[in-house]
Amino acid sequence: MVPALLRGLQLLKQFNALNKVLTGAELSRRLQLPRASVFRMLQTLEHEGFVERVGDSVGYKLSLGVLRLGFEYLASLELTEHGKSVVQRLRDESGFAAHLAVRDAREVVFVHKAPGVNASFHSIQVGARLPAHATVLGRMLLSDLSLEALKILYPEPELERFTNQTPKNTQELKRMMDQERSQGYSLSQGGFEDAISTLAAPVMDDERHVMAALSITIPSAKLPDLELQSLISLVQSCAQELTARLSRTP
Repeated sequence: MVPALLRGLQLLKQFNALNKVLTGAELSRRLQLPRASVFRMLQTLEHEGFVERVGDSVGYKLSLGVLRLGFEYLASLELTEHGKSVVQRLRDESGFAAHLAVRDAREVVFVHKAPGVNASFHSIQVGARLPAHATVLGRMLLSDLSLEALKILYPEPELERFTNQTPKNTQELKRMMDQERSQGYSLSQGGFEDAISTLAAPVMDDERHVMAALSITIPSAKLPDLELQSLISLVQSCAQELTARLSRTP
């Protein structure tokens, strides 16, 4: 371990959606480090383009250097490279916004998207994060975990609720995951956002573990059964195509 590097990375992690701007003094308290050390790190990170000062204030925010690294990472992912054309096909054939997502601990992270043909409906952006337990994408991405592993990931007795369809606890979450895994797709009709439906299917690795999920987002809280069955088949077909493209098995 390199202590100075570790402290610099820990400093960058303090910035998030709720803490977009932080001062050196605030970072010093959070990291329990001397202010002089924190200011030297901020100066170094500012020089390299990872943070920037907010106007004439004493606050700092993340800068384009972090975003550049993120996009370089996404561009290097084999998953993303193979997924681009599949996500495009899913959008073209369904007419709805299509997404490719992976899991980062308790969150779903969107790594690729194809906007829907309906210009008035804005789908979620690349890099956005959603709570895994409360979304169909997240439950599909969590579906390899045992109940014991879920309880480690979610030690709280009750899960945060977003709608009345959000599972109350890990036992209920596990039941939903198992059902969706067995049927090969996840469906939410107004389950996370009102008037929005999401349909997702898993992308597997060679050991049949879920490595990603494909989805479409539909601006409707309820779909006709005939249309729904057609969309389920399409999402599953695209997920199977991406699984085959990523397979190392002849």
